[in-house]
Amino acid sequence: MSNRYSADMKTAEVFQEIEKRINENPKPVEGIESVYQFELSGDDGATYQLHLSNGNAKVVEGEAAAADCTLQMDAKDFKDMLLGNLNGTAAFMTGKLKIKGDMSKAIKLQTILSKYEV
Repeated sequence: MSNRYSADMKTAEVFQEIEKRINENPKPVEGIESVYQFELSGDDGATYQLHLSNGNAKVVEGEAAAADCTLQMDAKDFKDMLLGNLNGTAAFMTGKLKIKGDMSKAIKLQTILSKYEV
């Protein structure tokens, strides 16, 4: 699967692509029941939730449900992570990424997204 992300994509388009990739190949998320919230600041920032349930992904803009794990960062840094220009662990260690809630779910998210070349 080629990386279909570009730095000029809108954040909403990025989340649509994540949802599409997971739903096209649900095996890596089978058995995972989690709600991830992304609170993105800066230009093109917004709040999104990624709902994983029964091998299915659904992206919702805003706070639709209680999140198991909330990730806070600048929208540009988020896109840089998806493009491979910023390491998630490095972003966390330098304060560019803040995580609230279940840290083990945040680590699991990094593993999940890597399976989709995200």
